[in-house]
Amino acid sequence: MDKKIRVVVAKSGLDGHDRGAKVIAAALRDAGMEVIYTGLRQTPEMIVEAALQEDADVIGISVLSGAHMTIFPKIKNLLNEKGMDDVLLTGGGIIPEEDIAKLKNIGVGEIFTPGASTTDIADYIKEWCNANPRN
Repeated sequence: MDKKIRVVVAKSGLDGHDRGAKVIAAALRDAGMEVIYTGLRQTPEMIVEAALQEDADVIGISVLSGAHMTIFPKIKNLLNEKGMDDVLLTGGGIIPEEDIAKLKNIGVGEIFTPGASTTDIADYIKEWCNANPRN
């Protein structure tokens, strides 16, 4: 892949804990990706709009608030409505295994829980983007 992978990293809702998102953003930059960090308290609409404006290949959502079963489906629906189903929606946070399975069933990519290796996250994104090239 010649072009840099573009990743929007976002925190949605009222969750004010962004240290993990910043660590992931830095790790993805170190792995050679272009990262756009949207900051705190973004709505799903704002996140999808940022991904559209930035021509992002990936949206990574950090959720620690327990709102993952609202946020991820809303973003996935907005991506589909805008014809952006070729954008990987992935993320992480404190998310129970049974909810991870439900999110994957609606088309969300891998979900990384606390303690996940930043190398594993970067490798997953690279592999996914190589297997699913965008025009």
